Amino acid sequence: MNLADGLVFVSDSRTNAGVDHIATFRKLHLFGVPGERLIVLQSAGNLATSQSVVSLLRQRWGSEQANLHNAATLFDAAGLVGATLREVLQRDQGATLCQGLDLGCSFLVGGQIGHETPRLFNLYPQGNFIESSLDTPYFQIGESKYGKPILDRALHHATPLEQALRCALISFDSTIRSNLSVGMPLDVLVYRRNSLAVPQGFRIHDGDPYFERIRAQWGGGLRQLLGELPDVPGQYWD
Repeated sequence: MNLADGLVFVSDSRTNAGVDHIATFRKLHLFGVPGERLIVLQSAGNLATSQSVVSLLRQRWGSEQANLHNAATLFDAAGLVGATLREVLQRDQGATLCQGLDLGCSFLVGGQIGHETPRLFNLYPQGNFIESSLDTPYFQIGESKYGKPILDRALHHATPLEQALRCALISFDSTIRSNLSVGMPLDVLVYRRNSLAVPQGFRIHDGDPYFERIRAQWGGGLRQLLGELPDVPGQYWD
């Protein structure tokens, strides 16, 4: 989420190659220099591809070639991630063992560099990307359809960070309840506009007291509201 007060990132950590092969891998990746830049990557799709991209970006951090440490703007950083993604795909797609496999993955790239305003980009599997806007202040990658209606109804560019984070967590709860490919723990990072801090973020595990409290209150509130809606007109039954 790219909001007036800053940025909010939430990722689940479940990967699966079928219902009998489920594992936990971090999908939120942090690059930063306190007081200078914060760049956050979120990944979805083929795990081998996304891990290769992130590993190359970390390996090249601080080198003489173009890298996330010397990118002048977030736009340049997004372009660099896209170029690295295409590099990995070109390297791996020709392998005989990979024929017929979907190696594609997608990324969200957000953060702030210097005095530039915070920005957020959605990178497609082909390496091209679009940027968030006042009208579209958030992006989702991976499984999105179950939690998206909550964000569409409740989230706006002016939404305060704390409320936006609650909205994101409830959106994830709805997705987790309806889709086995999304699961705990959740990785959370909140960045306050122009702070140029590099927050460490927080991991929410199963049984987290706050998460359990809001998911129970949300479910109970929905049931109560459903019971308080106006009676169905008689012609609806005919």
